Amino acid sequence: MEYNQTMKKSTWILALVSLVVIGGLALSLVNNSSVMAAPNPQMTNFPTPTPGSDGRIIYVVQAGDTLWRIAAVAGIEVADLRDLNFLDADDIVFVGMQLFLGLGGPAGEQPTPAPVATEFASEPTVTPIPGNGTLCVLLFEDLNGDSMRQEEEISLSGGAINISNRDGSISITEDTPAHDPDSETLDYFCQDSLVEGDYNVSVAIPEGYNPTTSLNAPITLVQGDITYLNFGAQAGSVVINENDPLPDSSGSTPLLGIMGALLLLGGIGLGVYSVWFRGK
Repeated sequence: MEYNQTMKKSTWILALVSLVVIGGLALSLVNNSSVMAAPNPQMTNFPTPTPGSDGRIIYVVQAGDTLWRIAAVAGIEVADLRDLNFLDADDIVFVGMQLFLGLGGPAGEQPTPAPVATEFASEPTVTPIPGNGTLCVLLFEDLNGDSMRQEEEISLSGGAINISNRDGSISITEDTPAHDPDSETLDYFCQDSLVEGDYNVSVAIPEGYNPTTSLNAPITLVQGDITYLNFGAQAGSVVINENDPLPDSSGSTPLLGIMGALLLLGGIGLGVYSVWFRGK
């Protein structure tokens, strides 16, 4: 009786242990199946492709990369990626393979900022103040008529000098000075404090003289300069006034009278000979 009861207890204990083991196995299988069905995603770092020194963007294929994934991350079409790398539809990529993604600026290149225009206040334009110069004019007696003043050729009085600028605001007329051996200006008529600019200088010569140089000269007077101009004139032939008495002809020489008498006698002789010759 006791043996039977012991056997029943053992059977129940064995059955209970079996149920516990079977339940544990079932739970284990359920957990394993759930883990296999939903694996944790693996994060694969996709290195950002950057341009090289030549501007080419090159990507090195990593483990797990596909053309579709590389094209999606690079922002281009798969067909364009194939064309850029001369790949066919059935070509595959492998780890370490270099793919050309396009062109860009050199790595690390920063755009150069445009220069900022700085405004400066414009300075007023300075109008230059004209300076003064000196002009000296001489009318000399050109004894040899070579248009060049020699040391012995002195100033010629009785003429006139005119100095005028182009716009007519300055006009100076003076008589030509007579020769003065003690003159510091060497007989020149000098006009100082003339405003620099363009001038015309002309002279009038005394009566009875002929010009040996031009009587007009345009010049440009520069500030601080002293400009010398020489005009020449030479005495002409003596002009006889019609009111002056004619010279006395009573002072003719005897030689002219003798020559006249001889010519007269020769003429008479020729006449006599002609008459005699016809009478023969």
